[in-house]
Amino acid sequence: MAITHNLGFPRIGAKRELKFALERYWKDQSSRDELKAVGAQLRERHWQDQARLDFVPVGDFAFYDQVLDMSFTLGNLPERVRGFHGDALDNAFRVARGRSAQAAEEHGACCSGVAAGEMTKWFDTNYHYIVPEFTATTNFSLDATRLVTQLAEARACGVNAKPVIIGPVTYLWLGKSKDDSDRLALLPKLLPVYGALLDAFAAQGVDWVQIDEPALVTELDAKWRDAFVTAYDSLSARRVKLLLATYFGQLQDNLELACALPIDGLHIDAINARDELVRAAAMLPDTAVLSAGVINGRNIWKTDLNATLEWLTPLAKTLGERLWIAPSCSLLHVPVDLESEQKLDAEIRAWLAFALQKLDELTVLADALNHGRDSVASALASNAQAIENRRTSPRVNNPAVKAAVAKIDAALGQRLNPYITRASKQAARLKLPAFPTTTIGSFPQTAEIRHARSQFKAGALDEAGYQIAMQAEIVRSVREQEALGLDVLVHGEAERNDMVEYFGEQLEGYAFSQFGWVQSYGSRCVKPPILFGDISRPKAMTVEWITYAQSLTDKPMKGMLTGPVTILNWSFVRDDQPRSVSCRQLALAIREEVLDLEKAGVRVIQIDEAALREGLPLRRSQWHAYLQWAVESFRLTANGVQDETQIHTHMCYSEFNDIIASIADMDADVITIETSRSDMELLDAFDNFKYPNEIGPGVYDIHSPNIPSQEHIVQLMRKAAERIPRERLWVNPDCGLKTRQWAEVVPALTNMVAAAKTLRAQQH
Repeated sequence: MAITHNLGFPRIGAKRELKFALERYWKDQSSRDELKAVGAQLRERHWQDQARLDFVPVGDFAFYDQVLDMSFTLGNLPERVRGFHGDALDNAFRVARGRSAQAAEEHGACCSGVAAGEMTKWFDTNYHYIVPEFTATTNFSLDATRLVTQLAEARACGVNAKPVIIGPVTYLWLGKSKDDSDRLALLPKLLPVYGALLDAFAAQGVDWVQIDEPALVTELDAKWRDAFVTAYDSLSARRVKLLLATYFGQLQDNLELACALPIDGLHIDAINARDELVRAAAMLPDTAVLSAGVINGRNIWKTDLNATLEWLTPLAKTLGERLWIAPSCSLLHVPVDLESEQKLDAEIRAWLAFALQKLDELTVLADALNHGRDSVASALASNAQAIENRRTSPRVNNPAVKAAVAKIDAALGQRLNPYITRASKQAARLKLPAFPTTTIGSFPQTAEIRHARSQFKAGALDEAGYQIAMQAEIVRSVREQEALGLDVLVHGEAERNDMVEYFGEQLEGYAFSQFGWVQSYGSRCVKPPILFGDISRPKAMTVEWITYAQSLTDKPMKGMLTGPVTILNWSFVRDDQPRSVSCRQLALAIREEVLDLEKAGVRVIQIDEAALREGLPLRRSQWHAYLQWAVESFRLTANGVQDETQIHTHMCYSEFNDIIASIADMDADVITIETSRSDMELLDAFDNFKYPNEIGPGVYDIHSPNIPSQEHIVQLMRKAAERIPRERLWVNPDCGLKTRQWAEVVPALTNMVAAAKTLRAQQH
């Protein structure tokens, strides 16, 4: 009998209940108890949704981030928050975002906030986690309260609970040393705490614990491989069974290592590493279970159940009850429930499966394996019809788009002249001061903007009325920027719901959900568009808005676009053709928009590639192929313009020291990057690499409500000037400002502009 289980469930709620509860609490509009009650309600609902499974995950819920929760479980709190009093949840928010609710800060004597923890991408996903911080003197101490409490809650719901924790080696691998000490040197201090945690589970009568070690799908040197042996040998005396979970990729040279560890079961992502299942089955001890991740936990297409059964059935016959089946990874990365999507195109909707539907698919597979395919014949037939309908739909393939991609040649990605020639022409045209100031593109999405958009979508506001409302917001953004004294302005993106969805809505080949929200970090949710077919651009998408904004000012106005790689990486992409092909299709579509902006007289065009790095394969040996087509796609998008047109690109929360040469190959005139949370650490890349073009290291951490001081910004820019020639430096925030409030934005940008003036004065 194949056993069913899940690695994790979306925690935001089908209606984003967690998001709204968090934001109410942070604004002092609700109490901490009310926030915690929402969390308890969501956990109970999600456990009930999964009750059909043999094992249900516990501990996958977090109010902000599961890695941050693990840091608190292990007693690894940054020094700057250890002295504050009050609830541990407020301390977690301080680490995550620099402060908690105002009322909590008044109680904890922390009104001015603290430095927020560094945030980066969770492997190659669009989820962000708070990076654990280590020093040579870091100590650990167990606080199992959260996990033990949730375990009791789950049992009260009647589910067979399986606690989920991040494994000790991956936890160290995810973190960062703040003093350049060796993280692995902390392993001997960390392992006793893990041992105590497993003992705590045993004391609660837990049978199985899921211990996540996704670092095993990356390339590990001998030290890290040895650390796995050390760690699991140390935990071998445990009184609970361990299911070691890997996901997001193949184990490859780490497969034998994983199978030899003293564990009771191994989970392998069969979407990415199906071929490794048979080998693992042969290598694991006869008593160990093998968990196959047979449902894609990161995309929304229906699983081909009949094709899956063809290869899964022989494995089930070999393993019997030693076979567990599950999604490939946590379902954190997909929306909750397709049943909510009543307005989605019916044909496309029939091709999809969200989290709850993926559990349905898992149940069908288990029933087919355990009771024979005849027991689920109707479900299998319905699934087969949906798979075939998608494969043959004329809406998926566009011969004209395929022909255009076939005609792409290298010349389309080349600027007319090298940067040094372009720079002088752009300087003459733009007439910018030293240390020019700009923002990344968006300004606050106010309640008025959201109200107008919802009224427009509901039909209560006509198109003319909506345009007037958005133009009023553009006027406000332009006037605010002029008053602040910024040098290159933006129109504020009031009309955009999301930097990817906005463009997808205007491209052929995309579909959109109403409620397909996925957590990005904390309360920040995104609704990835669904790339189902070949991509083309029927008409201009941004030109009217940008030219209106430019008509309001004599200062340069940036045209704002999202690049093809980011649109690809932040979409649910089709799985029936290579990602590189879809990316080139997007590049051709956005290139048309770039050229139309230039024809309209726009002098500066920013093409955001915030997600360039997150698309990197997890193994360095596979990077070259990805970077080749990703950089080619950007160049194809950007490089059809004249020398006088200045091309910007932006990357946020992307540690790109190891791909800096590829970023230089993009040949953007100006790149803006995140550096504020890392205290300019990302600029270490320029110690050994002379970046040839202009760069704006972000000096204002927009993911925190804290307002940076003028002095702090000047200090950061001085650090940048030690590596980048002053004449090639820009001053800007590290990301867009849509999630902030004007009351925060205006003083922060006031300080930023004042800092730039100070830097200019110090030049003379």
